Amino acid sequence: MKSAVRVQLSFMMFLEFFIWGAWFVTLGTFVLKNLQDTSATQVSVAFLTQSIGAVIAPFIVGIIADRFIAAQVILGVIHLIGTALLWICSGMTTFDSFYPVLLVYMILYMPTLALVNAISFRQMSDPSKEFSFIRVFGTVGWIIAGLLIGWLHWEKTNSLDLTFKMAAAASLLLGVFSFTLPKTPPSKKGTKVSVREILGLDAIRMLKNRSYLLFFLSSIAICIPLAFYYNFTNPFLNEIGMDAAAGKQSMGQMSEFLFMLVMPLFFARLGVKKMLALGMLAWVIRYTLFAYGNIDTNYWMLIVGIVLHGICYDFFFVTGQIYTDKIAGEEFKSSAQGFVTLATYGVGMLIGFLISGPIVEAYKTSGGHNWQTIWLIPAGIAGAVLVLFMLFFRDNKVDKNTVVKH
Repeated sequence: MKSAVRVQLSFMMFLEFFIWGAWFVTLGTFVLKNLQDTSATQVSVAFLTQSIGAVIAPFIVGIIADRFIAAQVILGVIHLIGTALLWICSGMTTFDSFYPVLLVYMILYMPTLALVNAISFRQMSDPSKEFSFIRVFGTVGWIIAGLLIGWLHWEKTNSLDLTFKMAAAASLLLGVFSFTLPKTPPSKKGTKVSVREILGLDAIRMLKNRSYLLFFLSSIAICIPLAFYYNFTNPFLNEIGMDAAAGKQSMGQMSEFLFMLVMPLFFARLGVKKMLALGMLAWVIRYTLFAYGNIDTNYWMLIVGIVLHGICYDFFFVTGQIYTDKIAGEEFKSSAQGFVTLATYGVGMLIGFLISGPIVEAYKTSGGHNWQTIWLIPAGIAGAVLVLFMLFFRDNKVDKNTVVKH
């Protein structure tokens, strides 16, 4: 890969995840504090927009990017529209007005996660070695967003509307920059579109591979407890009195950055199964630390739980993206990335978002929440998924016999 292309892809990843991290980490706190008369259940409903967007993502990416319009053009148009939607979100004061705008934005944004991966993979000869060094700049973007929020004290001063404005500015920049990215034309342009492909069923062919089917089901299941983290970590840390919680949470992305750099080494030595299993085990440990951590004597547990994010995210999600790219083969790389987004950010987290809000609401107390019981619930779910995964997943070597035939 040429150095100029590497720089372009790295900057693309930086902006893509800066935009997301700029408002997403503090969304729960924004809903509870900036909008009128809201509850934990409405926090879950707000986060649910991510899952709705992820469910739709394979249809947008698989149909349009694989057949009609170049991926970098779609990416640019979506982020330009997103600029206006994020700015509108910043001025909302009621949940009823905020929710539909956020929903439209996430329906547009979630497909871009697959698009940036597809654009990157098309420029690489060996994604298992090259992708992590590009993707790591997305982590840097998320870190800087969190540090800025903490440094500017937007949580403490109840100024989280500014997070959406910051994200809008970055979205405008990426929207314009996208049109300069390497051309990523549709791989099946000019061919006949069948009903099967319109429904996104081409990528489902990957499920004929037994190992991939088990990975897909595990991805759905592990994202149920993951939803608890996204929904309520920031409100939890703010409620128990952690100063600059969003800034502290960025240590998780710093850990992600470090593990991303050494992922090729781990991938070569451990293989897919062990990488995925370690990622799931880290989730079990993290939630247990949150359950027993506090702002005084067990403050270290909170910090370690945050720092474990590097293993939690990289070993499961990035490994899964690489694994999916190999299984999919050349012809349907874009729709394949959209498909794994459907499993993780879509179906799995949709279930998690639906159950996490009512659970947190059920353990509400006069002084806040019973966080120990709340966090032990996702710890138990993650532990059960890990055991089942270890028993049934087979780490078959990906070769010409395991790649999906189209």
